[in-house]
Amino acid sequence: MAGRAGTTLTIPVPADYVMRRDLCSYGYFLLAPSHWEPATETYTHVLDLGGGAATVDITQARRGRKAGTPLTVRADRALSRTEVAQARAQITRMLRLDEEAAVVRHFHAVDPRWKKSGRGRLMRSPTFFEDVIKTVTSCNVTWPSTVNMNRRLCEALGAKAPGGGHAFPSAAKIARTRATTLRTRCSVGYRDARIVELARLFTLPPSRGGISVAWFEDPGTPDDAIHEALLELPGIGPYAAANIMQLLGRYSRLPLDTESIRHGKTILGYTGTDRHIMKRMHEHFRPFGGHAFRSYWFELWCFYEQKRGPAWTWERETTGKSFTAALLREEVAADGAAGAGRRR
Repeated sequence: MAGRAGTTLTIPVPADYVMRRDLCSYGYFLLAPSHWEPATETYTHVLDLGGGAATVDITQARRGRKAGTPLTVRADRALSRTEVAQARAQITRMLRLDEEAAVVRHFHAVDPRWKKSGRGRLMRSPTFFEDVIKTVTSCNVTWPSTVNMNRRLCEALGAKAPGGGHAFPSAAKIARTRATTLRTRCSVGYRDARIVELARLFTLPPSRGGISVAWFEDPGTPDDAIHEALLELPGIGPYAAANIMQLLGRYSRLPLDTESIRHGKTILGYTGTDRHIMKRMHEHFRPFGGHAFRSYWFELWCFYEQKRGPAWTWERETTGKSFTAALLREEVAADGAAGAGRRR
């Protein structure tokens, strides 16, 4: 999106940060309003700011892809001083730039397998609300359907940027939308009423039963308290709660699903019922403690990359829609039990 007239800013990053590796580390980089361009290694995202939506192009000077190189952010319109601050905060959260290098080093000490590659950070959404809704749209559904739901949510309800893209819809916008409209226009299925109810909770003050984003994102709030509070929210079960926790930077719990069972069978060589395999998965990753999810996720992610190449080479409309185990079934079958019996 070269040639746009708008605000340009520079954002410093942790000393170990490599954008293409750390951004393309979790499936949300493939969901609207995100777009990753492999050829230029440019990440485009439509942010919802105080003065309306703005599309930002984010790059990291390639210079041998040296870790720690600052990011260059170019917006498609002029941003006010307040909006610049908002953009910085949202980008920092999304790319986990506020997670210090020391935290990643501790992860590598706990699980040295990832030290050489430098893996450690997992991207997420610019806001807690978007993380919650994206989690809901990824439960009990195929990945292409998740991609489609998020695209339609943005196109139907998201604020429009000057360049034509749409931001993820705000909680206030969804809260004013009928559940039937979500179902018909955004293909969210049975999730329609739950998504509207969640959005309404995000618009209410905590004193009236609303969600306190600050409380959830406060590092001082105990993990168990957050987990219990998440389970009380509409549409949030054990899988969704564990996934939202890792999006909050709390990695001790595992959101296990059918992908996890496939991983247990194919990579770890487990046999038995799905319930038995799930139990063994929890036991297998328990020694990693507060980094359990990271260890689990990077095992899973490396499996996908072995099939489709490094994630930063994935095109959203091709590989980006077919990287899950369910859609790689033929290749997995061809491999047979090649990975069975492998252990940490």
